Amino acid sequence: MAAVKNIGDIAAERLSKAACADNFGDIHPPYDRQQAVVEADRCYFCHDAPCMTACPTSIDVPLFIRQISTGNVEGSAKTILQQNIMGGMCARVCPTETLCEQVCVRNEGGEGKPVKIGLLQRFAVDALMATGTHPFERAKSSGKRVAVVGAGPAGLACAHRLATLGHAVVLYEARDKLGGLNEYGIAAYKTIDGFAQAETQFILSVGGIEVKSGMRLGEDISLGKLRGEYDAVFLGLGMGAVNALGLEGEDLDNAIDAVDFIARLRQAKDPSKIPVGRRIVVIGGGMTAIDIAAQTKLLGAEEVTLVYRRGQAQMKASAYEQELAQTRGVTIRHWAEPKRLIGEGKTLAAVEFERTAPGSNGGLKGTGEHFTLAADMVFRAIGQKFVAASIDGDDQSPKLVKGRIAIDGQRKTSLADVWAGGDCVDASEDLTVAAVEDGKIAAQAIDQFLTES
Repeated sequence: MAAVKNIGDIAAERLSKAACADNFGDIHPPYDRQQAVVEADRCYFCHDAPCMTACPTSIDVPLFIRQISTGNVEGSAKTILQQNIMGGMCARVCPTETLCEQVCVRNEGGEGKPVKIGLLQRFAVDALMATGTHPFERAKSSGKRVAVVGAGPAGLACAHRLATLGHAVVLYEARDKLGGLNEYGIAAYKTIDGFAQAETQFILSVGGIEVKSGMRLGEDISLGKLRGEYDAVFLGLGMGAVNALGLEGEDLDNAIDAVDFIARLRQAKDPSKIPVGRRIVVIGGGMTAIDIAAQTKLLGAEEVTLVYRRGQAQMKASAYEQELAQTRGVTIRHWAEPKRLIGEGKTLAAVEFERTAPGSNGGLKGTGEHFTLAADMVFRAIGQKFVAASIDGDDQSPKLVKGRIAIDGQRKTSLADVWAGGDCVDASEDLTVAAVEDGKIAAQAIDQFLTES
């Protein structure tokens, strides 16, 4: 992880420790029991509920909300976790405004105030986790062993489901901490107080899962070796690398990978100690771009500008997330793409952009009009890519499609005993909840494979 260099107008402690702590407090304060019951009573408990259909993990939303309204909070949590073992994290980070809450009949009917499904889900799962008990038990041992590579949402979900089905799981993770992007890649104000680790420990508490940290596929272990030692393998590798801009000046000091900076911020005990510039430019239009823009503003940056090459409607970040950044003082500029990074010596000073317009066949074209934004720091947030080298090796490599692992509907790869899910697969939706569903479906398919073999 490249460190920020304290050169130019970059400094730590632009805000006090107390001010930073307040800025990075919980973005959605949780419901208490009374608030949860009042909100649950707003649900119509629809037959063939559209919210359930919109959930990638098919949680029975009307049922878990009814259980809250009748005081059966533990039963509500179990309804959620049966479909989505990471229901607590997903309640915090899922774009509910574009999934379940968007199709809520209260929203669709013109009221514009959907039931707060995410907050209700968080209330139920947090209440159960606070008891220190696990709602599921392991089945009798099958005698089968499965390697799960990558302890992000897909890997953890797969490992948990396999363990409940009686299989012995060994979970390999390259980093010291488990959780993947839930631990390292989400805005700090979305999941506070070490929740990612608490949820990970909750998942592991089902038993039957051995963890091996500091083990990177392609370096410390190989896919071929795992296939020889285990009855099946699941790959939840994530992406592993960030796309480069490919521009002049990209090697200047403080031209930074947004994912690395977010990871550093997520691990900081005191965010005020992290150096930040006064003038920030963020290049990108997805959730990572929004998260880094909002967080640098919360660290005390004076001017933060996010620049996206297309229009607002084409941004991957939801309208809600865009508004969230803007209310924190981030300026979002559309229809412009970077042309070069300008330095004073080796130090970043500005970024030159060209205005864009829609081109033929869905492409873009430059208008010839240029402008420059002064910058102490520029963050690349233009997407990540899968590191295929981690699975290369003669006949042990699964087939790739567009640079990611090809899978079928059961998340099986081109190899007979290897499954995959999460951001590393070609059908990825780049959502935590979708990765959990990948892991769950793969686990069921692996179980069937092991039972029949």
